[in-house]
Amino acid sequence: MPMKLLTSAVFAGVAAGLIAALLQFTFVTSSLLEGELYEAGAKVHFAVDGSPQSPRGGAEIDFAAEPMRYVMTMAFNVVTYVGFGFLLVALMALAEARGLTKITPRQGLIWGIAGFIAIQLAPAIGQPPVLPGSIGADIGPRQAWWMATLLTAGLAMWLLAFGRGLLPLLAVPLLLAPQLVGAPTLDTYFGVTPAELAAQFSAMSLGYAAAGWAALGFFAAYFYTREAA
Repeated sequence: MPMKLLTSAVFAGVAAGLIAALLQFTFVTSSLLEGELYEAGAKVHFAVDGSPQSPRGGAEIDFAAEPMRYVMTMAFNVVTYVGFGFLLVALMALAEARGLTKITPRQGLIWGIAGFIAIQLAPAIGQPPVLPGSIGADIGPRQAWWMATLLTAGLAMWLLAFGRGLLPLLAVPLLLAPQLVGAPTLDTYFGVTPAELAAQFSAMSLGYAAAGWAALGFFAAYFYTREAA
């Protein structure tokens, strides 16, 4: 059983991580690179001919210029998704061992989307992905809020899927509680990047994460069921 969990998580994590890296390079990295230009002062918002505009673009991916940066990005995606793969496969095995469900690749997609909601989307409501140059509250309180949100959202997903009687109703207050408390924030706004660029980066980051998690859920269930055969 441990080897089955190990191989399923590794294979699924590698596959999902490579897909996520490809999506990141295609849809997210250019916004990130442009944000770095504003952070370094190479581009300045609200400073073109005295008008509230700044030219769009100016940052393109160049694999030849910084090969290690992109290799490390790909490796980080793979390692991250392998780690999440261990968590997902372990929960799948637990649910199946208790007779709560029968794991299939199609059902794995739902598991992946639930993982995205718990680990990415719910925390992003209070702390969305931000571009370089953004300033936030102290890291300690933000990490504590993020962890509390992750745990409550994860429990909410489990109750929605497997809770009996009125237990699934508890998912609603569990999902709302961290948002009602509120993520730690500063009293003033900071930032050197255009709002449109920041919004695009945040939306694209969540979009590619959703696709990565869906792929992770599918491959985790696929390899798990193959190992079980």
